[in-house]
Amino acid sequence: MRLFVAVLPPEPALQDLEDFMAPRWEAGRALRWTQPYQWHVTLAFFPEVADRHLDDLGERLTRAAAKRHPFELSLGGGGAFPDPVGARVLWCGVHPTFPARHDPPWRPGHDAATELDRLAVGSRAAGAKAGAAVAAGRFSPHVTLARLPRPANVTAWLTVLSAYQGPLWPVTGISLIESQLGQGPHRRPRYQLLGQYPVGARGD
Repeated sequence: MRLFVAVLPPEPALQDLEDFMAPRWEAGRALRWTQPYQWHVTLAFFPEVADRHLDDLGERLTRAAAKRHPFELSLGGGGAFPDPVGARVLWCGVHPTFPARHDPPWRPGHDAATELDRLAVGSRAAGAKAGAAVAAGRFSPHVTLARLPRPANVTAWLTVLSAYQGPLWPVTGISLIESQLGQGPHRRPRYQLLGQYPVGARGD
């Protein structure tokens, strides 16, 4: 199976981003736009997982998520991979923060960006320990908005995205999802939710 672990934005956050992007899709016909059901923040990608490893993987993801402090995210701004002038992927930015009121108090120097990074590290470690193949690469939180069939300059799109700032929402858990290539609408991937794991309230 082809799996990934992700933070899934709630419906109000998805709708807010869709309301901003939908009027602009027609202007970007050369881009292969992703659809709202595909929008997520990938923490770990497992290109190959055997069925026999699923139970162990779920148990390890449960523990990894429980170790982390709850935090909030918002979507806003944008960027491109590998760079704006030769882009292959256009994305929306991810901005983690701690709630204004929180219990327990956070340690000095402890920030929500670190918490998100550690959630990604824990998810990748859970996959590796469960025997899954884990994709390499530096964690760079984002929501993919479009893919380009060939490298292109998307500087103008980054200017458009700089005007977007979505609502804050609490990250209450992480999700394990199977990606079935070509099985969704218009030969897009079809996603199947396999498990959800609550983010705990205790530090490590």
